[in-house]
Amino acid sequence: MSEVARPVGYRAGVPVYHYRSAPETPPVSVLRFDATGGPGHGQRHIHDFPVLMYIERAGQMTLGDPPRPVLDGDAYVLAAGQVVDPTAVNAITAGRAVFFDPTALGEAGPSSSWRSHPLLLPFLHGIPSGLLRLRVPPARQPVWTATIAAIETELADRAVGYRQATLAHLTLLLVDVARLATDVVGDLRRSDEPLLAEVFDVIERRFTEPLSLRDVASNVGVTPGYLTTVVRQRTGRTVLDWITERRMVQARRLLAETGLPVSEIAHRVGIPDAGYFARVFRHSNGMTPRAWRRDAGGTPT
Repeated sequence: MSEVARPVGYRAGVPVYHYRSAPETPPVSVLRFDATGGPGHGQRHIHDFPVLMYIERAGQMTLGDPPRPVLDGDAYVLAAGQVVDPTAVNAITAGRAVFFDPTALGEAGPSSSWRSHPLLLPFLHGIPSGLLRLRVPPARQPVWTATIAAIETELADRAVGYRQATLAHLTLLLVDVARLATDVVGDLRRSDEPLLAEVFDVIERRFTEPLSLRDVASNVGVTPGYLTTVVRQRTGRTVLDWITERRMVQARRLLAETGLPVSEIAHRVGIPDAGYFARVFRHSNGMTPRAWRRDAGGTPT
């Protein structure tokens, strides 16, 4: 994986990666790959964030299960939460993978609700191989190449406003993806996505108070066991993982934007025990709340 992704655990022996949420981490990252290696460096992995792979020149590349020839101009939507096996890649002449933090998209909202964002529904396709193949029309292929190159330039220069610029270029790509994947989006709307939307709705409304798996299941009218299975299958994470992540999103925001004491922030995100909050925060973010506030330029307490 790229340096913007960090391992957060294992599922059935397969490493799970999370997009790094840190002040110094860009919201978008581009990884070039060729016949010498690709995303994941040949190892099976799971990522809980969206990844878009664009093939400029395919060579003798094959992908999918069963493997199928890849054509110049193919785009692959890598599903969040699915096991991806890049060993199916035989030879790539030129391609790039675009990693991004979905919470950075203005309309996507907090981490627990990005999956209801209309431009990100294709990344929940649920295909067993984890790969949704899209054909970029020949007339659009130069636009894709130029747009990804523009993101790379912004990331390399890091001039004023580069974060906004990279997200603007990314949005153009996602609009194309959504248009190319119209049928897939329709299938998702007709599947169990309404249940997930309800789950994330409950988390959004109640993450500032004590909230358990049983509470969420009761609110959406299903059993805890059934809800656990559906959420894990569709997202690769548990309900409690999503509750924690939503709380961490708010905690990071309060640390960076306010001078509230850490104990007060803990209380505001539904974790009244400040010591426990600090442990959860460090596990989720790789640093203490005070270190995060310092690096984000927030007001020390």
